[in-house]
Amino acid sequence: MFTLVHQHPDFLIINKHPEVSVHKDDNDQPLLAAVAELTGDKQLYLIHRLDKMTSGLLLLGRNKAAAALLSANFANRTVEKFYIAISTKKPKKKQGVVVGDMSRSRRSSWKLESSKENPAVTQFFSAAAGNGRRFFLCKPYTGKTHQIRVALRSVGAGITGDTIYGCEEADRGYLHAYSLAFPYQGDTLRFTCPPVQGDLWHSDEVKAALVEWQSPWTLDWPVLPASLQKACQR
Repeated sequence: MFTLVHQHPDFLIINKHPEVSVHKDDNDQPLLAAVAELTGDKQLYLIHRLDKMTSGLLLLGRNKAAAALLSANFANRTVEKFYIAISTKKPKKKQGVVVGDMSRSRRSSWKLESSKENPAVTQFFSAAAGNGRRFFLCKPYTGKTHQIRVALRSVGAGITGDTIYGCEEADRGYLHAYSLAFPYQGDTLRFTCPPVQGDLWHSDEVKAALVEWQSPWTLDWPVLPASLQKACQR
C-alpha cells in the first residue's frame, strides 16, 4: 500500500503504491489508517492528493497546526512538484509548456480547451524510454484534477496504462510523483523517490534519464510569462 520515506515531528512523507486510493471510501481512509498504525499517530492529515493509478510522494500532516501550514504552501504555490511518466507514443513536441483551461468531458474525464481564463499549466521534458516509448519529466505549475494525464494526452502522448487517457494496456498506469520541494520553518525541504513498481521503469533508457533528472529543480525549465503567472493566480 505504501512505503515510509521520511518522518518529521510534524509530517510524514510516504511513497504511495499504484492503485491505492487516497480518497475516503464509506467515510474511511484505509491508506491513512495503515500509515497511522505503522507510525503510532492518532490522526493524520492529507495535505494533497494523488490519483489512484499514480504512485509516489505524498505528504501527510501529523497535527493540525502543521497541516494548516503545509496546506497553505500548496494554496500559495510555494510547493514544487515533479512527476515522471511513460507514454506509448511520441509527443508532438519533445519539450515545452502545455497551457489551457480544463473542462469536464465524458466518463469522468477532463479535456484541455484552447481558452486560458483559469488555465492548467504544465512544463515538460522528454527522453527515449526504449521500444519506441517516451519518458517524461513534468512540472505542473497549477494543480488541477488529472492535469498531467490530460496535458500529455493533448500533445499526443497519453500515458501508458492510463485507462482513461492512455492508449495501451500495461501492468500499471505509468505516472509517478517523483520529487517534492516545499518551505517549512525557514528551510526548503526536498525529497526524491524513484519508482519501483512497474516493468517499464527499469529500461536502460529510463535509468539513464533518471540520472540526468535526479535533481529536477536544478534543470533549466522554460520561464513562464508574467501574464500567464497572473492568470494562474486568479
